[in-house]
Amino acid sequence: MMIELDDALNELVIANRILANENVVDAYGHVSIRHPRKPDRFFMAHMLATPEIVERSDIVEFGLDGEAFSDGRTPSVERFIHGGIYAARPDVVAVVHAHAEDTLPFGITDVPLRPVIHSGSFIGSHVPVWDIADNFGDTDLLVSNTAHGRDLARCLGSNNVVLMRGHGFAAAAQSLIDVVRLSVYLPRNARVQLAAIQLGKFKPLSDGEIAARAARYQPYSKQTWRAWQYWAKRAGCGHMVGKPPAG
Repeated sequence: MMIELDDALNELVIANRILANENVVDAYGHVSIRHPRKPDRFFMAHMLATPEIVERSDIVEFGLDGEAFSDGRTPSVERFIHGGIYAARPDVVAVVHAHAEDTLPFGITDVPLRPVIHSGSFIGSHVPVWDIADNFGDTDLLVSNTAHGRDLARCLGSNNVVLMRGHGFAAAAQSLIDVVRLSVYLPRNARVQLAAIQLGKFKPLSDGEIAARAARYQPYSKQTWRAWQYWAKRAGCGHMVGKPPAG
């Protein structure tokens, strides 16, 4: 669904505050949205102490190479995650990168992260793990240039989430609401799977169950918008949420 630029930027402010309040991102996590009219550009806040203080004036426009347009403020080092994914995936409208602690064990072990709860179905049946050392050797683990970002995007492929060994995750979706929902439930799903592993054998969602959930989901349905309103209110920005776009 195409939304207007003003609505997109407003949602981006809300998304930053929700992700901070839900403990998905910390001082180093970030969320972006593709320009709704110029697909070779995206928007993301410049470097701030925390995403929960992001205002509309903090948002910067970037090209897919990670370079800002006419803005001298310090950008996030890892903006190349976003540019790389947008360049590789024309279907992606929004991206999140975060370091949610509950996801980290699955990036450093041979136990795959699987959807095990119904709200975790959106992570998909396969969550690949990207190891920056495979192609770049010893680094500081940061995605700090275009080559890193494009290599990460190749590992993500057509999936919704990629784990980053010893670092965090990147999530991609077709709307900001989608990627926020995905990023909120990803750590919860990981916590449940970790708890289940301690008890014994666990049963993940089947491919059919994942597909059934996806078939029912609409990012701007009343049911989904209710969650967006709930999270925004918890984050103190409920007043910024308007009516869901028609369609």
